Amino acid sequence: MVGFRYLNGLAFLCATFSLAASSSRFARHANASDVLEYVNPLIGSQAGGNVFAGATLPYGMVKASPDVNGENTGGFSTDGSQITGFSALHDSGTGGNPSLGNFPIFPQVCSSGDINTCSFPIRARATNYTTDSIISEPGHFGVTLENGIKTDMTVSEHAALFEFNFEGSTASNGTADPVIMLDLTDLWASRQNASISVDAKEGAEVRRIKGNGTFLPSFGAGSYVAYFCLDLGGGTVKDSGVWVNNRAGTEPKDLYVTRGFNLFYLEAGGWVRFKGPVSGPISARMGISFISTDQACQNAEDEIPGPKYDFEGLVRKAQDGWRRKLSPISIEAGGVNDSMLVSFWSAVYRTMISPQDYTGENPHWTSSEPYFDSFYCLWDMWRVQLPFLTIVDPVQQSRIVRSLLDIYKHRGWLPDCSMSTCKGWTQGGSDADNVLVDAYVKNLTGIDWDIAYEAIVNDAENESLEWSIEGRGGLASWKRLNYIPYLDFDPNGFGTNSRSISRTLEYSYNDFNLATLAKGLGKDTYAKYLARAGNWQNLFKADQTSAINGIDTGFTGFFQPKYLNGTWGYQDPISCSPLAGFCSLTSNPSETFESSAWEYMFFVPHDIAEIIELLGGEETFLERLDFFHTSGLADIGNEPVFLTVYMPHYAGRPGLSAKRAHYYIPSRFNSSLAGLPGNDDSGAMASFTLFSTIGLFPNPGQNVYFIIPPFFESVSITSPVTKRTATIRNVNFDATYKNIYVQSAKLNGEEYRKNWIGHEFFTNGWTLELVLGSEESAWGTGVGDRPLSVSDATGKIKYMA
Repeated sequence: MVGFRYLNGLAFLCATFSLAASSSRFARHANASDVLEYVNPLIGSQAGGNVFAGATLPYGMVKASPDVNGENTGGFSTDGSQITGFSALHDSGTGGNPSLGNFPIFPQVCSSGDINTCSFPIRARATNYTTDSIISEPGHFGVTLENGIKTDMTVSEHAALFEFNFEGSTASNGTADPVIMLDLTDLWASRQNASISVDAKEGAEVRRIKGNGTFLPSFGAGSYVAYFCLDLGGGTVKDSGVWVNNRAGTEPKDLYVTRGFNLFYLEAGGWVRFKGPVSGPISARMGISFISTDQACQNAEDEIPGPKYDFEGLVRKAQDGWRRKLSPISIEAGGVNDSMLVSFWSAVYRTMISPQDYTGENPHWTSSEPYFDSFYCLWDMWRVQLPFLTIVDPVQQSRIVRSLLDIYKHRGWLPDCSMSTCKGWTQGGSDADNVLVDAYVKNLTGIDWDIAYEAIVNDAENESLEWSIEGRGGLASWKRLNYIPYLDFDPNGFGTNSRSISRTLEYSYNDFNLATLAKGLGKDTYAKYLARAGNWQNLFKADQTSAINGIDTGFTGFFQPKYLNGTWGYQDPISCSPLAGFCSLTSNPSETFESSAWEYMFFVPHDIAEIIELLGGEETFLERLDFFHTSGLADIGNEPVFLTVYMPHYAGRPGLSAKRAHYYIPSRFNSSLAGLPGNDDSGAMASFTLFSTIGLFPNPGQNVYFIIPPFFESVSITSPVTKRTATIRNVNFDATYKNIYVQSAKLNGEEYRKNWIGHEFFTNGWTLELVLGSEESAWGTGVGDRPLSVSDATGKIKYMA
């Protein structure tokens, strides 16, 4: 197996043939045909990518990683900060507050026999690591601390196995008494209360620490309780106890801690010391549960049986699981640089880190349906990440959709964001609607579509009292005025009363998706919701101009906020863009969310043809798109911009979409440790890379993939359900990417003119052959070659307020 080692700030492909001090502690054989050779979990571990770089299974609940005191949103980063612990719960690629990182354990050797010479608080124990010691590969992570303590970790579904080797410790020359401590905290220091019990008497066979804590979700409401069960082995116990702040003792063995006086944060936990010298590693098996401590212990015992743990076997099992998940895809590279292959396969890997399968660990209700967590958040995931799983892992995507519907059945609302079993904040519309309908139009099976329709209608018609965490707000105005007003009066529910422009646009697309499902199910509400899908037009101000640094951009017509009485408000079209500063949900709420009016001008995924007409025709539309992407207004590190890369398809210029994709890849999406333009958002950045690279980009909620040439000679994907293989192949491909424009195309041997294709391409196993050239051609430019918009299909019917 080939792993990635971090060395001098760069990622190198390192074939591991034998034991070495800086490599994995067990031998593996290099296999040039092994796809995991190209997976580097460290991509995005710098510059705000916030990826989870540790050990996990596909969609696994337990994710083992070091935690650092720098960029620690995903636990570990290669930013040069210090390691403060090793924990078993993490999220990946999120923004905002650090998520999870509960109950970190930490190995150390103290300077004398007095336990109080150990460093217990986080700041005191933080330790540098040696950068060339990092081994990061699917199912396994290893790193050596600067003091010589070597660590390795791997996982099962609900448990983690850590191994700490003290033989190279410079602090003791391998002869002192090693200590394993546990901290009752999390990465965000959100703990409200916690308890711990230490059962590890001198010389005893039982070395168990167990307990629980109540914590806050990093981007949501309420609190959650996590439980742990830690079993230690590999040496003879000398003594044990608990610690509070910077003091420790051997009695008592149990501890309960709250926030402390005046909410001052108390640091506290437990510890076990072993008699030195210790031959071989100290093992730490940690079971995790959201149900009970007993279940945490049972998870560990069932999944990682002892007393002698099979670390290598767990790694092999994890890596076999990853190989199976990646196996539907095959690549003919055509001479492309290995860095492109590393970027591609690492991106596939990151799409399957979240959402996390918590089935059997739902503390809120009992159900036979799957239960997934870490929808963080659907506002990011619905656009590219979940549509990618629909292609390569449709069975799992069906389970994810069923989980969303089960949440609706038990909580009364579809979630928009969810983490740590808690309700997360809603960022825009009711984005689960888009996820469900995308699954419907792509014929996922095993889903109750009548329940799906009921759930989406609930979002469209009923306002939640707390629409900041579920459903939509302002529905009275939405139904009466056909837009969300600026400074809306909304006594029916409560949320962040902002984002009137972006919510209007997102609600419009939500209702389009509902109309799509209604039509498919034969419901008589189709026309109603199709009409509401046109509400976006009511905030278009045709004479609105935009300037940058006092210089008119020359473009007219933008979405603007509108008051309850129908008069116009104002938001500078460049506000919330990279040129003017980020707009968040709470710190500086605006009428657009995380993007400017420039960017939201293109967010009408169901009616781009009407946008083209409103903005003055195809040439003006394309000039505006180009200005948007070249002026600094576009933030490719945020998901709403993704679709704008492919909008030239609607104006009959698919070559411009291909050109723009090559502009961003690999300049902003690449295989370096800082190779993401923003946080990965649960695999959203990864999925933009993947769809662009394979040459088929989705418009989710519609059966549409925009065609550009793949970045490889050919890409094949075998449907795990139909077992048929779809192939998109380039003719005249060159690895220097001079030929990036389609000259002609054949589908299953027949001429194909459309610049888009449907999902049946994947399920039926068709072959699309693209002849390439160095200049744009007439292929895909005709009016009949373009994806349909609502106004096309309805004869340019205008929707009026």
